[in-house]
Amino acid sequence: FPTRRSSDLPVAAPASQTTNTSVSSEALSSFEKLKGRWLRAEGSYIVEIRSVEASGKMNAAYFNPRPINVAKAEAIKAGEDLKVFVELRDVNYPGSTYTLTYQPATDRLAGTYFHAVSGQNMDVEFSRLGEP
Repeated sequence: FPTRRSSDLPVAAPASQTTNTSVSSEALSSFEKLKGRWLRAEGSYIVEIRSVEASGKMNAAYFNPRPINVAKAEAIKAGEDLKVFVELRDVNYPGSTYTLTYQPATDRLAGTYFHAVSGQNMDVEFSRLGEP
C-alpha cells in the first residue's frame, strides 16, 4: 500500500467553516435569553428551559403543577425573532403544543397553546420566574 502524505488529503474550505461557526455562535448567544422558568399568566403552568443547543434543540420541562412529559422542545431564530416550540405527550396531553415568541421589551414568551384534546387554540403569555 502506498503511504499517504498529509499534503495528499483534501483540505476543507475555511470560509464555510467560519460562516457556520459564527451563525451557530450567534444563535446560541440569542438562545441563552430563553433559559429560565416561565410562568403562564393564568394557572400554575410552568415551562422550564434548562439549556438550548446551537441547533435549537432544547432541554425543557413542563409542570401543571406536576411534571408533564415534553416530547419535543426547540428554539428557532427567525430573523430577529426567537421562537419556542414545545410538544407535550402524556396522559391528557396527546400532542398539545406551545408555539411562542420571545418578546425582549417585556421579557415574556407569548403565543399560542394548542389543546389537543379539545382541538382548540388559545392565546397565552409566560413571564420569567428566574433561572432554573
